[in-house]
Amino acid sequence: MIVFLNGAFVPEEEATISVFDRAFLYGDGLFETLRLYQGEPFRWDQHLSRLRSGAEFLKIRLPFSPDELRLRLHELIRRNNATESAVRIVLSRGSGPRGYSPKGADCPVLIMSLHPAPQISAERPPQWRLLTASLRLLADDPLARFKTCNKLRHVLARSEADQGGANEALLLNASGEVATAASANVFWISEGKVWTAPLAGGALPGVTRSVIFEVCQASGLPCQEQRIGPEVLFKTEGVFLTLSTLGVVEATSLDGRPLARSTLTSRIHQAYQALIARETACRERASAST
Repeated sequence: MIVFLNGAFVPEEEATISVFDRAFLYGDGLFETLRLYQGEPFRWDQHLSRLRSGAEFLKIRLPFSPDELRLRLHELIRRNNATESAVRIVLSRGSGPRGYSPKGADCPVLIMSLHPAPQISAERPPQWRLLTASLRLLADDPLARFKTCNKLRHVLARSEADQGGANEALLLNASGEVATAASANVFWISEGKVWTAPLAGGALPGVTRSVIFEVCQASGLPCQEQRIGPEVLFKTEGVFLTLSTLGVVEATSLDGRPLARSTLTSRIHQAYQALIARETACRERASAST
């Protein structure tokens, strides 16, 4: 696999960084993961907007503009012949003097890599079992707005899920409210409406999360935020997760107890897949006309 590393296209075994890189030492960096469909990144502008906002918050210089990165990405796709992939972008503050202070670390590192993407049925969403993690998140945490390279709580939560035979971990905040999943946002269906946890509760403002609001609005489905405890999920009509690599994932159980399953989950999944197909077709037509 060919990797993009700070302006160069290199084989992955040669794509190395310093042992003093701050993303390696302290998690001092950001990342984004998005999907390619027919060679086009889905919702590129939204992912890059979050990356840029995170870089501004952490005061890390982004060494390439979004347009430059998109050109490099298309070249990376061409070199790897990988039109249906997951894209991983990592931005590190780079190397600097030893210690927590970022002073002197002024040569950021940016990496883009492509990875196999799972195939998704247009009709039925994937299904996952959930397990509630023991670690809690902070509510109103400003770092929760971005995908920082320091995700140890999420890593440990996912490890608990793995050990418990689940596919994903449900994370609560310090108040015991549903916040997020380790790698996804959480939605539930109740009384024919779609609900999700508020961002202030510790959830990431996921790109796919925002697309689901669009899909629900276009489908005439009310979609609102609500603070709930995890026990409420057992009283809902259905629970689903959203993430960029898979879109909509239906949750079938929580802590070994079955969750109700709603036909609305499949409807939302189908509408999401249809939106991807429309946007991809529009980009293909635009490319063909230039």
